[in-house]
Amino acid sequence: MDIYELIQELVDKGINKQLIEREDEVYVRNQILSFLHLNSFTQKESLSALREIPDILEEILHYACQEQLIENTLDKREILSIAIMNCFLSKPSTINHTFYQKYKENPVEATDYFYKLSKDSNYIQTKQISKNSSYKVDTEYGEIDITINLSKPEKDPKQIAKEKAAPSLDVNYPRCLLCQENEGYKGRTGHPARANHRMIRVKLLEEQWLLQYSPYVYYNEHCILLSSVHRDMKINKDTFSKLLMFVEKFPHYFIGSNADLPIVGGSILTHDHYQGGRYEFAMTKATDDFLFKIDNFPNVDCSILHWPMSVIRLKSKNAEEIVNLSDHILQTWKKYTDRTVDIIASSNGEEHNTVTPIARKKNGIYELDLVLRNNRTDDDYPMGIFHPHHDVHHIKKENIGLIEVMGLAVLPARLKEELIQIENFLLGRSHQIADYHKEWAQELKTNYKSQLNISNIKDLLEREVGKKFLRCLEDAGVFKRNKVGQQAFRKFLELL
Repeated sequence: MDIYELIQELVDKGINKQLIEREDEVYVRNQILSFLHLNSFTQKESLSALREIPDILEEILHYACQEQLIENTLDKREILSIAIMNCFLSKPSTINHTFYQKYKENPVEATDYFYKLSKDSNYIQTKQISKNSSYKVDTEYGEIDITINLSKPEKDPKQIAKEKAAPSLDVNYPRCLLCQENEGYKGRTGHPARANHRMIRVKLLEEQWLLQYSPYVYYNEHCILLSSVHRDMKINKDTFSKLLMFVEKFPHYFIGSNADLPIVGGSILTHDHYQGGRYEFAMTKATDDFLFKIDNFPNVDCSILHWPMSVIRLKSKNAEEIVNLSDHILQTWKKYTDRTVDIIASSNGEEHNTVTPIARKKNGIYELDLVLRNNRTDDDYPMGIFHPHHDVHHIKKENIGLIEVMGLAVLPARLKEELIQIENFLLGRSHQIADYHKEWAQELKTNYKSQLNISNIKDLLEREVGKKFLRCLEDAGVFKRNKVGQQAFRKFLELL
C-alpha cells in the first residue's frame, strides 16, 4: 500500500471507531499529511476494513523511517505515532463534558465510553498488551492470576545510547510520569509521548483528582487516579475517605493504594495516586478465617482473610465508621512492635509499618481491606524481611505492590524464554538453562520423574510458577500462616 492509501485507511478506521465524524475527514487527513511532510493528497480508496489502528500506524511509521522523516528509534517512532493519533481526539474539556453527560445516566456508561476511547485512540497499547502471557492457577486461596509482562517494547542499543547521550535538561517538566502536565505532552528522549493522553477530573475531599487508564493495563479497565498536585504518597485517614468516596461515585470499580514506604511500596512514591479498575481478584473473593468486632465500632464487621498475606477486612454501610476504624488500625499498627515475629515499628528514626488499603462497594455495603506491611531489612534479608526471599528471586524479586497483593503476579519478560528452556530440560532435550533456575529445575525433575511428558509439561510448569508466586506473597506477609504467626496476629487484634 502507498502512503496515501495508508492515510485514508487510518482516517476511515477513525470514523469507524467513532473517534471522528465524516465531516472531520479532510481536516484530520490534512493534519496527518503535515506530520509526514506531504503537501498534497491523491484520493484513494481504503482497501482494508479488517486491520486495526496499531497495524496501520506501524506501516505509516515504516514509511516515515524509510523517507528519513524521523530516526528509526523507539522514542521518535512513538512521538510521531502518538501525535498522529492526537488528531482524532477532542480537547480534555470536551471529553470531560461527554463523560459526565454519560455519568448522569449511569457511571458504567461513562467509564465504558472513556475506556473505549483510550483503547481506540491507541493510548492503551492493546497490540503490545496482547503479547503478554497470562493464565490462572488454582490454589487453596482461589484462582490467582499469572502474567509474564511482555507488553512494554524493549529498547534497542541505538535507543539506549541516544538516551545516555541526551543532554540533561534543566526543565523539570513534566515532573514525573504521573503529573497532570503529561496530558497532551509531545514527549522527548527519556520521557514518553502523551499527546493522545486525556484525563477525567474527579473531585475528592474538595481536591482535584484525575482519572486515567494505564497505557499497559494488567487487568480489565486498569485505571489510575492521581492527585493534581505533585506530592509524595502518604497513607492516612484522608486516604481511606478518598478511596470510599471514589467507590461511592464508581461502585463498579475497586480502588486501592500502594503502601507509602520503599520496598513494600512497589510504585512511584513521589506522586500521590491510587489504582483501580473493573476486575475481581482472588483476594476480593477470599473467604474469612475468622470474624471479630472492635470496641467502639459496633456497626463495622471485621474479619481476617484466608490469604497468604495479613489482611483485615472491614465491612459496613457507614463509610465514616470504616474510615475512623481504619485510622485507628493504622495508627496502632504504625507503632506496633513484636520482636517474636520480627516486627519492629521503627529504627534509626525510620518508620517501618504501614498498610496497603483496597476499597470496594458491594450491594450498598462498603468494604475496605487493610493489608499490614513492614519494610524492615537485616543482614539475612537485605532486600526486605517481608519481601520475596532469595529462593524465589529466580521467578520474582521485584516489590510486592498493590496488584500482586490482590493475587495477580506481574512477572519479568525473561521468563518467557527461560521457561521454554526449563521445559526442554525436564523433557531431556537440553541442559541449557540459567544458573539461577538449575536447583528448581532439578527439584522438579526429581519430584515428577516419569510423569513428565510433552502433553503435560506446560500445565505443570504453570502450576509450579503459581506456587512460587504464592511463596512471594507468604514471604511478604507480616504474620505468617503458622501457629506462631497467627497467635501473634490475634495478639495485635486484642490490642485494637
